[in-house]
Amino acid sequence: MTSIDVEDLTKEYGGTRAVDRLTCSIGPGRVTGFLGPNGAGKSTTMRLVLGLDHPTSGTATVDGRPYAAIHEPLRTVGALLDAQAAHGSRTAHDQLRFLAVSNRLPTRRVDEVLQDTGLAPVAHRRIRTFSIGMRQRLGIATALLGDPPVLMLDEPTNGLDPEGIVWIRHLLRRLAREGRTVLVSSHLMNETAAFADHLVVLGRGRLLADIPTRDFIEQHSHARVRMRTSDPARLRATLLAQGHTVAEDDDGRWVVEGATAEQVGAVAAREGIPVLELTDERASLEQAYFALTTAETEFAAAAPTSATVQQEA
Repeated sequence: MTSIDVEDLTKEYGGTRAVDRLTCSIGPGRVTGFLGPNGAGKSTTMRLVLGLDHPTSGTATVDGRPYAAIHEPLRTVGALLDAQAAHGSRTAHDQLRFLAVSNRLPTRRVDEVLQDTGLAPVAHRRIRTFSIGMRQRLGIATALLGDPPVLMLDEPTNGLDPEGIVWIRHLLRRLAREGRTVLVSSHLMNETAAFADHLVVLGRGRLLADIPTRDFIEQHSHARVRMRTSDPARLRATLLAQGHTVAEDDDGRWVVEGATAEQVGAVAAREGIPVLELTDERASLEQAYFALTTAETEFAAAAPTSATVQQEA
């Protein structure tokens, strides 16, 4: 199976180190979310893997080879870095046919990827008339053209409508189930949580996390239970006696800190306290991400100051 391997990768621009001794491996059969604040080095890393820039030191390979050494690279790596780069005067069909012919790909793939990406009805429209979302779909069609085992997509949901976002989510997971290596850079945490099995997180060019998504969220979550009961006074007294922190929420539910639903449920069952609702709460991917990366953000807005309102006399 084909993987993306980065070892001790460093890239400097003048006195700025955009990627700092990065080592990680993006494996097949899963969708890997590539996360990090602006300026973290994600786009630079992808450019280095694709041979669009040269590292200061270290290596970036696909299937054990530098991208420049891969014969017929579109058959190995499909990439979307800038969906707006397509030639506006061409039709979508002509753009893809040009790439297929110049890369010795079967021309039947043009119609196949147009169909797969929902662009078949507009295949003969000029690209300059496309919306941002349609251009995004064309960029994804281009990445799929060579039927490659490796996909690298930078912000693939940009400009897509809700239907398109659901479509790309299913597409990414299908590609991973087929055994492909799928790397997706995104700033949309909720969407990343919906499709990513694994996460690689960067901060200021350094590796902050290389971990399954579920484990990442668990590591940055605090045990907490939300529940409803018809006998809140007795439940509260029982849990307080066992050292738990218990508070009533605005919606009438009770929040138990530092406990799991299994623990609280066992207490309620033992004491014969009726439970109407019992739910473990965990941090969202967004909360976990901010917990890890807040100190690594290069561009952060200042906290808003309170405005002084002057009243007319």
